[in-house]
Amino acid sequence: MSLVRSVRSAFFDIARDTLRVSRDLYLVMIPAIVAVKVLQEFDLIRYLALPLQPLMNLVGLPAEMGLAWAAALLNGVYAGIIIFLQLAQGSAEPLSVAQVTTLGAMMLIAHGLPVEAGIAHRCGARFLGQAVIRVGVALAFGIAYSAFTSATGMYQDVAAIPLPGAAADPSIAAWALGEAKKLLSISVVIFTLLVAMRCLRAVGALNAISRAMEPVMRLIGIGAKASTITMIGMTLGLSYGSGIILKDARSGELAPEDVFFSLSFMGICHSLIEDTVLMLLIGAEINGVLWIRLAACLLFTAVLVRLVRRLPEAAKTRFLWMPRQAAA
Repeated sequence: MSLVRSVRSAFFDIARDTLRVSRDLYLVMIPAIVAVKVLQEFDLIRYLALPLQPLMNLVGLPAEMGLAWAAALLNGVYAGIIIFLQLAQGSAEPLSVAQVTTLGAMMLIAHGLPVEAGIAHRCGARFLGQAVIRVGVALAFGIAYSAFTSATGMYQDVAAIPLPGAAADPSIAAWALGEAKKLLSISVVIFTLLVAMRCLRAVGALNAISRAMEPVMRLIGIGAKASTITMIGMTLGLSYGSGIILKDARSGELAPEDVFFSLSFMGICHSLIEDTVLMLLIGAEINGVLWIRLAACLLFTAVLVRLVRRLPEAAKTRFLWMPRQAAA
């Protein structure tokens, strides 16, 4: 009987979390969806996307896909996905697997900056420094991955993007119903992922991943204490990891330097399981959004650690992290 009660309690907890997350997402995503629809109806997308064209050309994407990344940068991965699906549906040319993977990985590396860089700021890292790192790494990854896949001809097949067929009824009501179904499907995905994460945590899979990665963290220069916390953020999410970092940073258990390195790595590489599944669902390939992204983030962090340690202390506290007293 206790097992039944535990399962029931876990189910209601997850359902409550799903409703809360969905509500927060809908408040941001519904206005964005309506705005994109208005722009599409009046053929204004191309004009709005024009300033983004040089940037998107660098990563091998159509200019309008910059709007999906912009939505992700400001609001988060789910908002970026919804705008991407809407733009892909109206796109003249189908996107390749490589293109979807490029955009997906860029959204995973740099998204939700007002919230997530704000969390890092509360933990002691400079907001602007974290934002620049995440956007810079995302662009560098996009350029490198796009150039590699174009040169080798890999993943050039048309991506299997889950788009609905052409609507028989072109009315606004039919469009609104289709978008409502998309939003509902996002809630279903959130619920499913929360269940999967709860199960993985219960069987100890996430702890096993964390223990396996700790030596790698120490190898790239993140201290033993911070490496454990970094692994929590990498597997479970930035909020989990930064919450522990915030507590330890305020108690003086972590040096500002370790806080910065840990937050920088967690910023560009977190929620590996949940976020990767989301990108696979929209047509990305797993090597790009998981293994190559993970390797690139590890390499960048190793370089960052060695470069930062050569900087004068004044530059570090001005641009990268706050002095201990200020952070507290």
